[in-house]
Amino acid sequence: MTAASIQGTTPRGLRRALGSGTIVRRLLRRPEGFIGVVILTIFIVLSIAPQVFVGPLQTAVTATGHRLQPPTGAHLFGTDELGRDMLNQTVYGARISLVIGFLATLVTVAIGAVIGIVAGFVGGWLDALLMRITDFFLVIPTFVLALILTPIIQDLVGSAATEVFGIRMTLIVIVVVIGITSWSSTARIIRGQTLSLRERAFVDRARVIGAGSGHIMRRHILPNVINLIVANAVLTFAGAVLTETTLSFVGLGDPFQPSWGQILEAARASGAPGLGAWWYFVPPGAGIVLVVLAFTLVGSALDDLLNPKRLGRR
Repeated sequence: MTAASIQGTTPRGLRRALGSGTIVRRLLRRPEGFIGVVILTIFIVLSIAPQVFVGPLQTAVTATGHRLQPPTGAHLFGTDELGRDMLNQTVYGARISLVIGFLATLVTVAIGAVIGIVAGFVGGWLDALLMRITDFFLVIPTFVLALILTPIIQDLVGSAATEVFGIRMTLIVIVVVIGITSWSSTARIIRGQTLSLRERAFVDRARVIGAGSGHIMRRHILPNVINLIVANAVLTFAGAVLTETTLSFVGLGDPFQPSWGQILEAARASGAPGLGAWWYFVPPGAGIVLVVLAFTLVGSALDDLLNPKRLGRR
C-alpha cells in the first residue's frame, strides 16, 4: 500500500467510488486492471464448473492415458505418472487453490481489520498489547510459522477425512494456518488509518450524542477503511495462493483433493523434472504465476483507484 492510500477519506467519497459499479468500470479502463480481471475471470469460470470443460476428476482408476505421455491431440497437457490427463488435473487444481486462497483471505482480512480498528480506536494499553502481538507475527516469516503450525493443528483436529461444508479437514487446517499467520500487515495498515479517523469531526460528533465505542467503530470507522480492506484483500489473496502452494509442495496438502502445489509435489516425487517431463510441472506452475500476477495487477489498480487523494479530485 502506498503512503497516500492510508490517509483519511470521507464516507461520501467512498460511496461515490464504490457505488453503482463505478469502480468496476474504472478498473476495466486501466490496462493492468483489465488484464488482471480477464485472467481471473477465466480461472474462476474454470473453477466453478471444471466438469463442463474437462469432465470428471480423473483418478488412478479412471485415467485415460499412459504414464508420462507427452502432449498430444487427446491430451493437450500430457499425462502424469498415473496416466491422468494433466489438463484435467490442472483445472481441478485451480479450484482447490482458489477456494483455499479465498477462504484464507477472508480469515486474514477479518482478523487484521478487527485488531487494527480496535487497537487504533481504543488506544492505550490495549493498543500497545495488540501491536506487540502484531509485531511478533510481522518479524517471523509467514511460511516458517505456517510450516510449524500446520502439522501441529492437523494432529489436534484429528482425521483428515473429516469434511466441513464439503471441504476436507486437511484443507481447512491450511486455511486457518494461512489466516492466523498473515493478518499482521493488514492490522498495521488499518490501525494507521483508524488513528487518523478517530480524530475527525464526525467521530467527535458521534461521541457527543452518546454513541458507544462499538457503534462508532462499526458505523463510522469501518466504512472509512473499506477501501484499504478491499485493496489489501486482493493482494492478500495472491499471498495466500502462494503459501498454500508451498505448503502442499512440501507434503502438507491433501493428495485426495489436488491443488497446484500438490501437483507440483507429485511431479517432484515422480522424478518428472529429471525425466524431462516438463508438461507435468509447467501447467500448474504457469497457473500459479498467472493467478498471482492477475491479483497483483488488480490490487495495484484498486490501490490507485481507491486512493483517497485521487477520489477527492473526481
